[in-house]
Amino acid sequence: MPAIGSARRDYSPSRTRYRIERIWLTPVYRALIRTGLPLAIVVAAAALHFSRAETRADVAQWIRHTRAMIENRPEFAVQLMRIDGGSDAVAEQVRAAVPLTFPESSLRLDLALLKRQVEAVAAVKQAHIFLRRGILEVQIVERRPAAIWRGAGRHELVDAEGHLVGLVAGRAGHESLPLLLGPGAQARAGEALDIIAAAGPVRPRIRAVRRMGRRRWDVLLDRDQVIRLPVNRPVAALERLIALHKARDVLGRDVILVDLRDRRRPVLRLSGAAVNALRRLRTGAGTSADQEREI
Repeated sequence: MPAIGSARRDYSPSRTRYRIERIWLTPVYRALIRTGLPLAIVVAAAALHFSRAETRADVAQWIRHTRAMIENRPEFAVQLMRIDGGSDAVAEQVRAAVPLTFPESSLRLDLALLKRQVEAVAAVKQAHIFLRRGILEVQIVERRPAAIWRGAGRHELVDAEGHLVGLVAGRAGHESLPLLLGPGAQARAGEALDIIAAAGPVRPRIRAVRRMGRRRWDVLLDRDQVIRLPVNRPVAALERLIALHKARDVLGRDVILVDLRDRRRPVLRLSGAAVNALRRLRTGAGTSADQEREI
């Protein structure tokens, strides 16, 4: 037994020890000590190791070598490119636009970039690119020329939407395509084609459709006849004229100009021979020659 009067021993922890034990029981601090501290040591050691330029160069070279070994494996090789959906001339343009040398690794091919390069060819409307069994398949939708636009000192083949299809030296070989004239006519090719379609029985006589002031159209017929269409609803105006032509054979007469710009007052201008004949019929009527030329 302890001696009477001796000091009693205090078994309770000190304040510092108590705080340390409380911190150790906290999950966050425990994770930091058990995981964070070793990880920080490893990261610091790696950073110190890679701080040397020689080490970084060796690692980069190893990565390049490993990547090249994987990319050059035979199972990833693309042996050739096949183009479907276009003519031989367009296929040659596509091959020239895609600078590839085969065999090529499929891992080095950027299909999105190839698609943009193919669709940059004027004659290609849309392209789809696939990789199948070592073959790069390019499926294209070719733009079909719908008209020839003559402007800026050259002849352009354009589709129904006004997109450039290609350049030609002239109309030789494309006589079946309508001719568009005037600045900006190619951009409104669809409207011009609608006008030509509305010409009905007069369509074979159309020599060109001319854009005037980037606002409206003139239809040029054989026999030097001109039809001036209004800015608004040109197709409807031409359809009314065609209906009148079917009833009265207006365009079969000695008319050199039909002006439809004013819907309330269409104007017909006669040829010189027709004016003289009309003058003889109206001898003594007192009508001036200028008045006779426009009726």
